[in-house]
Amino acid sequence: MDVLALFHDGLIKWVIQPVTDQFLGMFDLNGRFSVVFLFTSYCVAYGLFRYRKPRGLTDADSFWQFIGGSGVYFHRSALLDYRYYFVRGILKVALVLPIVGLVDPHVLRSGDYISFFTHLWGARAQVAQNLPLCLLYGLGVFVVQDFIHYWAHRAFHSRYLWAFHKVHHSAPVLVPATASRVHFVEKIVEKLTDTLCVGVYAGVFWYACGGKISPYTLFGVTYVVLILNALAANLRHSHVWLSFGPVVEHVLNSPAQHQIHHSDAPRHYNRNFGINLSLWDWMFGTLYLTHSKPELIRFGIAEQDHDRYLTVYSLIVTPFLDIARQIPVRRAMDLLSSLSTLKGASDSGAEVDRSEARGAAPRPKRCRVVRLYWLPGTRQDVVPFARPRLVNHSRDGPSLQTRRFFLVH
Repeated sequence: MDVLALFHDGLIKWVIQPVTDQFLGMFDLNGRFSVVFLFTSYCVAYGLFRYRKPRGLTDADSFWQFIGGSGVYFHRSALLDYRYYFVRGILKVALVLPIVGLVDPHVLRSGDYISFFTHLWGARAQVAQNLPLCLLYGLGVFVVQDFIHYWAHRAFHSRYLWAFHKVHHSAPVLVPATASRVHFVEKIVEKLTDTLCVGVYAGVFWYACGGKISPYTLFGVTYVVLILNALAANLRHSHVWLSFGPVVEHVLNSPAQHQIHHSDAPRHYNRNFGINLSLWDWMFGTLYLTHSKPELIRFGIAEQDHDRYLTVYSLIVTPFLDIARQIPVRRAMDLLSSLSTLKGASDSGAEVDRSEARGAAPRPKRCRVVRLYWLPGTRQDVVPFARPRLVNHSRDGPSLQTRRFFLVH
């Protein structure tokens, strides 16, 4: 009975409760995947359909077809996103929170910064808390988080971290639940960077005000996040093209801009990293502007990788397998193997020369073509491989290109 009771308690704690919390989260305004925000987003989509249909701007015969139809919302990838949304609740309890909890005590908090500034410059008089001050503090938290998310997103498009973020880009169709197709390693990094950077901002702001200031909220949610989520945020992961126009898109990230980010067309690579604000893309040279006319784009990654992300297990495990293939130890072994081949061939050539000098019949020379591939823009300028590993998609890191050919005798 004790074993059964232990199993029952573990099942509730690690499976039933997390999955239940994920389901109830759909009725909470703290998440983008709320039924309220889903409703407002598809209301915007319906307005677009009613506007475009009479003007011949869409070929869709119905609103269901306009938003993608069964081919999108019942696609194998979409069904995987629905399942993974609930599995994320289990991963959060089993992995994300425990790992963050191990690191969290060593992260400086806002109180630590306040104590530091107080010791350095002395205490400041408490400023009376008022609405403009609360609005300013809430806006600052939003801007800091969005700025950090931009750089974190950009970092996860780098060579070694791309394996984890590739999970999100592996979806060949986009539905609102695709926003939850994020590897737990990425969520750990996001939570830790948020804690660190928001703590710095809050410490500086609160010290300047002489005490703690609460952000202005609506229904328990930061007002800026609530407004942006209500304005069709769920259409970012959809097949509904909604552009804000070149002027607004220098500041706010439109659904069309994020769909461009998910495109597999080379001209769209490494564009529009911003989450809510495209201001950072504009400032740091990664902005891609859209127009009212939809672009013909295809979502996902290279064709040869589509079959690698078809199960919940593959979404979790595949990134670690990809990282294992890139670790420096393997590269060092490949390099040593190639050098040994070169040395062995050189020794063989020396023996042939000596045999010719003695007047003996020379042995036939074995020729082997060794191709050296290089990774432009990386520290490993020349990386030899016994076999060429071709990369057809730029997000897998820089494409492998032939540098030169060597005939080894």
